[in-house]
Amino acid sequence: MSNILNLAKVSKWFPTAEKNKLVILDEISFSVSEGEGLAIIGPSGSGKTTLLGLCAGLDLPGNGSIIFNDIDITRLNEDDRAYVRNQHMGFVFQNFQLLPTLTALENVMIPLELRGENKVADQARNLLARVGLAERLQHYPAQLSGGEQQRVAMARAFIGSPKILFADEPTGNLDEDTAQGITDLLFEINREMGTTLVMVTHNTALAAKTGRILKLQRGKLVEDKLTA
Repeated sequence: MSNILNLAKVSKWFPTAEKNKLVILDEISFSVSEGEGLAIIGPSGSGKTTLLGLCAGLDLPGNGSIIFNDIDITRLNEDDRAYVRNQHMGFVFQNFQLLPTLTALENVMIPLELRGENKVADQARNLLARVGLAERLQHYPAQLSGGEQQRVAMARAFIGSPKILFADEPTGNLDEDTAQGITDLLFEINREMGTTLVMVTHNTALAAKTGRILKLQRGKLVEDKLTA
């Protein structure tokens, strides 16, 4: 199976007042195969979320290369990276990132509307039904519980049939019972669609479900192991 994501000696740093630099990531290299599940773990401040953002082209590294779907996204401008994200990537964030002035249905439709596609409401309805929100289509985020908001976010992430799904602490704002339901659903839909999954989490039990764990420590990749 071919690789969908390749990182080679990727580093990220920020300048400091003393004309030195604060290193966030230090020469990170790894590859992810199509359809693979991968969790990135490590203590707070180890660079997990920064690494996820670089993989998705939300930011650029200081050096190194990031090849996604045979495209070197480090050589693209911001608009072209946004196009790649819209066409091929899905996102689930800890704080849901729903637009408060749009209904659940409208939030889920956004990725396809940004592609210029029409008549996408039926697809959005079907996905909201798949995540158990068939009766909540016209509710706004403020009218939904945290678990329901994350289900909307999940439907939005999958509506574009992404090649890869990036999840940043997807259960971080949820209680234990709600989190279990969300993770079960996330893995179910991910398997059904054959999507590659890259997840940042502090939850080691959740990380183990992905099949592979990368561990960061002080910006360095210190472990890369299979869990199944």
